[in-house]
Amino acid sequence: MAGNGDSTISRTAMFVPSMEELAEVLQRGLRICYENADVNVVDCPDLTKEPFHQASAGICGSPRLADVGGVPNLVPLVKREKKYNLDEVARQVDVPGGFIIGAGAGPCDAIGVNSEMITNIKTKSEHSEGDNQTHIALLTPEDGSVCLRRSPSRDFNLLGNFLVSEGKQGKVLEVKASIRRGVDDFVTAMRTALHKHYGKEKFIGLGGVFLMVEGMAKIHIMPDFSKTPLNTEEDVNRWLQFFDFKGPLECASVFVSHDPGLDLRVHHTHCFSQHGQGGHYHYDMNGKAASYHGYFIPAEWMYRIDPPQDTHMVGRD
Repeated sequence: MAGNGDSTISRTAMFVPSMEELAEVLQRGLRICYENADVNVVDCPDLTKEPFHQASAGICGSPRLADVGGVPNLVPLVKREKKYNLDEVARQVDVPGGFIIGAGAGPCDAIGVNSEMITNIKTKSEHSEGDNQTHIALLTPEDGSVCLRRSPSRDFNLLGNFLVSEGKQGKVLEVKASIRRGVDDFVTAMRTALHKHYGKEKFIGLGGVFLMVEGMAKIHIMPDFSKTPLNTEEDVNRWLQFFDFKGPLECASVFVSHDPGLDLRVHHTHCFSQHGQGGHYHYDMNGKAASYHGYFIPAEWMYRIDPPQDTHMVGRD
């Protein structure tokens, strides 16, 4: 372990199967839950273009996952002193100037309220100021209406789950699925497939972007911080504000096969859209209408940054 300021950082190697093997494992798992499912190894398209609108062209080059902070910084009561910076995260995971996508809690100091952060940033480097296209979804304090806008900051608070890479194009897993017939949503079906095939002996993690092309999704947006302790899942669900948002939704997702004792969040997905909706993605609402298309890559390393000292499993869905 290495210290960095007030943070503790550990690095754990991840098992990286061949892309062809992963494609077979994911396709087999998805076909349990979806009428149509295909996973292929392809050249990464230019993700800066429609329909993905990313800040870098690809997700390849030194891919690694970062789990920063954690839900115990949010519940039962918020620890507002837990502040982080995306440029610093890129340096902490040894990819300065890297491309970061994923899910986190927004910069409450910069915007004044709690929010969902849909991370999409080419971080600063010695030669570039980068490109911050991160969005935040929040509830407007005046009337509780949904607001989706670009983040005014490179900072974030409390927690984050990210894929960090050099942002290059290369070989990736193209995943397509439609017409859900099982219980598991798109991300859970893939994570379950990894866990069933590789068990707890091999620690595997993927990150990427996907489009929920059609259908409706169950999304939550955190209201401002609770003034009373959130001690149970029921408390958390009563506090969160849930919405049914329509596709297309542009999602950034990180998931791992299991937690090998690092106090990880095993999956986390946030989304934004071109029609003003976004937040924390849970699942699609109408399986027959569900349609997904995404690109993923396996990570080589997991970096655990500033794990909470007092931890619990409440609120990690």
